[in-house]
This record gives sequence, structure tokens and C-alpha cells, in this order.
Amino acid sequence: MTHHNSDHDVTKLRKALFEALDDERTGMLGIAGTHSHMQPMTHYFDEATQTLRFITSRDTDLAREIGSGAKAHFTVTDKGDLYACMSGQIAPVDDPAKLEELWSPAASMWFKDGKDDPSVLLLEMPLSEAAIWTVDANALQFGIEMVRANMGDDAADLGDHAVINLAA
Repeated sequence: MTHHNSDHDVTKLRKALFEALDDERTGMLGIAGTHSHMQPMTHYFDEATQTLRFITSRDTDLAREIGSGAKAHFTVTDKGDLYACMSGQIAPVDDPAKLEELWSPAASMWFKDGKDDPSVLLLEMPLSEAAIWTVDANALQFGIEMVRANMGDDAADLGDHAVINLAA
């Protein structure tokens, strides 16, 4: 992996992340400082505000761990070409219009009374930081990089990596 810090590289990685968040509908959500494992969640990404939203039940361990707010991590993988771990504060929000906008048959299957079910909880996670890895190598390139690295020429270069600030 090549570590990049130039504005062009960060812009490229940010774009790749945002495309992955649009392409992939699920990732793994975890709450910092708890003993719980990360869990699969469907996410709704708002690129304009760089915010992830999730629909869950008030009756879940996740909702109890978040309480009125907590630090969270969300990971996503896109077709093996991108891996990312994002962080930010997550909190419940009371936004009926946003819930209406995001509601779908997939969300509805979890709630007996649909979006009007009293246990429906909308979570909002403005992203503050993301560690992103992209893989540009196909199988042949991977093999060449493995041989090259094992011959001691250089470290393998299979893609890009950077930690980017999304709060700015």
C-alpha cells in the first residue's frame, strides 16, 4: 500500500469512499468502549453532509449502548477494491421527515407497525474521519508485486491508503 497525503490523492480516496457507500448498502457498526461486537447494519449515506444514518429498534443492545450519543465506527468493503473504517459520534435523532425519506420495505420488515412503530429509532452519524484502503492490483499484478517484494526490491504496492479528516 502506498500512503498518500497530497490533496489529489485524498480527493481520489474520498470519492472512492463515497462511491462505495452508495454502492454497498450494508457495513459493520460498532460502538467504541463497549464489549459488544460490531454488527451488520444497512446504512443511508448523505454525501452533502457526510452523514450516515441507520434505522434500528429502541429495544436493541445497540440503542442502549448509544444512549443519547456515543463514538462509533462503521466499516464497509466494496467488491474487494476498497476497505474503509469510518468514525464519528452517533446519536438518536427525532426527524420524521428524514425517516419518511429513508423508509423502505427492507426497513419495514423489522417493525410490526411500519415506520409508525414506537420502537423505530433513527440514528445519525456525521463522519469525522476515515481510514481508506484501495486495491488496484488484479491477480497478475498481485503475483508480480508478491514476487518483487519477496526478492527484496521494494514493499508491495497494491493500492492506496490514507486516513482522511471528514469533519473539515
